Amino acid sequence: MKVKDIIAKKGSKVYTGSSSFTVKDALDSLLEHKVGALVIVDDTEFPIGIITEKDILYLACNRENWRDLTVGENMTPDLIIGLPDDDVEYIMSLMTLNRFRHVPILRDGKLAGIISIGDIVKAQLKIVKAENRHLSDYITGKYPA
Repeated sequence: MKVKDIIAKKGSKVYTGSSSFTVKDALDSLLEHKVGALVIVDDTEFPIGIITEKDILYLACNRENWRDLTVGENMTPDLIIGLPDDDVEYIMSLMTLNRFRHVPILRDGKLAGIISIGDIVKAQLKIVKAENRHLSDYITGKYPA
């Protein structure tokens, strides 16, 4: 399965923010859109970082006045991105090895979507269910020999 297959089903909407946002602005956006990550973009809409609910929780537990801090100073600036033609297994290995849960997807230098670990699990479950059904049908004789 390719990343583009997941994007085609889930949609390509990516919620973005500015590095000048306060952390509170970023949190409000995450809550409003019910997502776990906000891709931070520059003036040309090119992704320059990401801030997640986990990042904000860490700040809230460890920094005073965390709400007023800027996203630019507290985001993850070294983005690992995926491409629409990447295999989902490759994206899963990136997530596992680097311990993150969201991968922005770029096409021709523009945001084309975002894949979360939840999206991958959902897609993999559909595949497993279909395979199980076919195997069960085969074993019980629903297919001619």
